[in-house]
Amino acid sequence: MSKDMATNSEVVHSVEDEAYEPQTYNDAFPALEAARDVSNVQQQGAWQSQTGAWKHPTVRSIKCTQVFSVPLEERRFKEMDDRLFGDETEQTKICKDIMSKTGVSIEISMAKDQSLTVVVHGKGDAVMRARREVMTRLQTQANTIVSIPKEHHRYILGKSGKKLQELELSTATKINIPRPDENSDSIKIVGPKEGIDKAKHEIQLISAEQAKLGFERLPILKVFHPFVCGPNNQIIKTLMEETNAKINVPPPSVMKDEIVVSGEKDGVMKCKDTLMKIYEEKKKKCQTVSVEVRKSQHKYIIGPRAAGLHEILGATGVSVEVPPSDSTSETITLRGEQEKLGPALTMVYSKANSVVFSDVVAPAWLHRYVIGRKGANIKKISEDYSKVHIEFVENQDKITIEGPPEEVDEAVKALQKYVDDLKSRMTFAEITVDQKFHKHIIGKSGSNITKIKNSTGVSIQIPSDDEKSNIIRIEGNPEGVEEAKKQLHEMSTRMENEKSRDITIEQRFHKTIIGAKGENIKEIRDKFNQVQITFPEAGKKSAVVTLRGPKNDVDRSYKYLQHYHTELLESNYQAEVHIFKGFHKNIIGKGGANIRKIRDETDTKIDLPSENSDSDVILITGKRENVENAKSQIEVIQKELANIKEVTVEIPSNLHNSIIGAKGRLIRAIMEECGGVIIRFPPEGTSSDKVMIRGPKDDVENAKKQLMEMASEKKLSGFTAEVQAKAQYHKFLIGRGGANIRKVRESTGARIIFPTNNDKDQETISIIGTKESVEMAQKELEGLIKNLVRLHGSSAG
Repeated sequence: MSKDMATNSEVVHSVEDEAYEPQTYNDAFPALEAARDVSNVQQQGAWQSQTGAWKHPTVRSIKCTQVFSVPLEERRFKEMDDRLFGDETEQTKICKDIMSKTGVSIEISMAKDQSLTVVVHGKGDAVMRARREVMTRLQTQANTIVSIPKEHHRYILGKSGKKLQELELSTATKINIPRPDENSDSIKIVGPKEGIDKAKHEIQLISAEQAKLGFERLPILKVFHPFVCGPNNQIIKTLMEETNAKINVPPPSVMKDEIVVSGEKDGVMKCKDTLMKIYEEKKKKCQTVSVEVRKSQHKYIIGPRAAGLHEILGATGVSVEVPPSDSTSETITLRGEQEKLGPALTMVYSKANSVVFSDVVAPAWLHRYVIGRKGANIKKISEDYSKVHIEFVENQDKITIEGPPEEVDEAVKALQKYVDDLKSRMTFAEITVDQKFHKHIIGKSGSNITKIKNSTGVSIQIPSDDEKSNIIRIEGNPEGVEEAKKQLHEMSTRMENEKSRDITIEQRFHKTIIGAKGENIKEIRDKFNQVQITFPEAGKKSAVVTLRGPKNDVDRSYKYLQHYHTELLESNYQAEVHIFKGFHKNIIGKGGANIRKIRDETDTKIDLPSENSDSDVILITGKRENVENAKSQIEVIQKELANIKEVTVEIPSNLHNSIIGAKGRLIRAIMEECGGVIIRFPPEGTSSDKVMIRGPKDDVENAKKQLMEMASEKKLSGFTAEVQAKAQYHKFLIGRGGANIRKVRESTGARIIFPTNNDKDQETISIIGTKESVEMAQKELEGLIKNLVRLHGSSAG
């Protein structure tokens, strides 16, 4: 029988004195008995009146425990797979969330009929809030509409809505009352079925009490309600039709010894007389008999939606009282006239024995083989015995079968035969392998483990990383299990003796080491056939090559590749030489004669930029001394062809970065302004002050002058500033032949650098000089830019 999770739940109050310690949430159920022990201690402080309301003891701080159940058909998470009863992971998350928000402890357990029993312990208000949250999130939600006159809504709300809040908490429902400006009588109730029944009942009582109609509260004991209602509530349905009165009977889960009648006074009185007459008559004539029936069979007596109880009442006139599902009692009470108790008892036993349970012993690891792939094996037994329910008990060596006695016996025989057959031809083994080797045993995309499975025909279960387990389990036919065990053991032993080592090889040499169609790396792998050599993926910028295999072989291959890499470095030294673009054809010579001669004499590789490239860099690759020789020969050709001068100036190394400028902007501007001379600073990290300038004589002198001036300015202040101007304004700022910008330079003494064509940032103008000169130049430039914007706008240029 479905019981109300709110009013009919078992409630235990306790003083906050360590008498009850809440347990950590799990699927065990140790706290229930402890809670019941506490209830014995607190009898003086908590009792129940005839209306079922609890009165709280006067103590400093009170805790309570509520116990209620969620029937299978109303559980939100009730699907099953091979491992879990329902989505228990989700249930756990929900309960932990509720405990965190309310400060209570929550425990759940699952009965054989798969209903959930829930224990909530904590302070009174928190328990009520937590219970409502549990019911809302773990129990399926229904909804109903009850029509209540608009003028009664305020009595349901209560002062500041307090009455409505209390009703929602006590019934674990959400009650939506129309706003005052809405012309509607409909009140919507959402929640579990039992909570909706109670909330609807209470709302209707409030409305009935406010109506200026007849209202009677009949003191009829709860155990006699079935008689006055009749089978399937036929008596009160007939009375309501005849009298137009409303008869409110508390639902089975609400323990109230009353029935409320409201409506027209005449109709109310007629209902009262009829119901009280039935009640008084039954009270005189009825006797009771109690019988013990196994708890698991109670649900078959009750039937779906209490249909079994109504059937017995209609056929014999006897009421059958079944203890709540969360009670451990197995006593069923029959109440009725003496001569009718016998037939009713016969019907109770018949229904109780209509379904039986039986267990088949089967090791838990065999369950999935009994079920078969996608349930194929168990499906045949289920089809042959369609009235039975087969349940595989998690982590237990048994299978439970439920159904009519005759079908259960046959299903047990068929299932036992199949289990015995599996046991005779299947076995299992477990081996211990360090978890760090599991991914290597599995292999890329499962290649290794799939190969073993296919060759042996067994099932291999490797624990996930989260399980933190070293145990690998093998299941299948004895020969296959033994062979798989042997292969896995060999793999693990080999990996224990293996090592992994990384070697850094410049990425530009990877293709060389691999060779055309992998010929070179194949030769290396043949030398060290036990070693796995792994290069980084082509698109990944990494110089790390990984070696894995037996320790000695890995070390030998490491030394070999290290030596190979050193040779490649020595024979692939690179240097750049800047040669004015116009002289490249002379470096090449007629028919490539010059460049071929230098290559042959120096045994180097010489790469020139393409004709369309703006670069003047010639790249030379080979052994260091050969590269320097080739570089010298090329520079000699250039000097012979033109009036090329090379000078060295000394500029303090601490000024080099500021002279070069952000992204090389300043030094590039000087080189372009001076006819493309080459200015070479010492390598970064050295303390050398020497700066080399090479190019045509006049341009070299001009560049030297500008460098020395800039160095002097940097020494004095090193002050810089930037001004932003659209690129199309630059030619107006510079003026014809540089006239405009020269005036600014002469009047302020500051150096002004415009971006070159190679700069990504085409709008930033740099100013260098003393603080005063830079500020003056900045002010003048900004004034000129404003005038250009005003005069030209976007059309400038």
